[in-house]
Amino acid sequence: MADTATRTMARIGGRKAYAAFGARPSGTRHPLVATAMVLPLAALLVVVFGGWEAVVTEASSVAVMLGR
Repeated sequence: MADTATRTMARIGGRKAYAAFGARPSGTRHPLVATAMVLPLAALLVVVFGGWEAVVTEASSVAVMLGR
């Protein structure tokens, strides 16, 4: 038989360690942090590819979807 109790306790102990430091092990982040990470790349792509109209169109579409 496999020793699953030890592995389970190790996983639970890891979660407690994350909780003590306030980190989120699930990989989720606040939407404002995600936005702050994406905006510089989006700006770079707009400058490189010159797609300002496409960016405005997509942004307005997303704004309409979020407004529902």
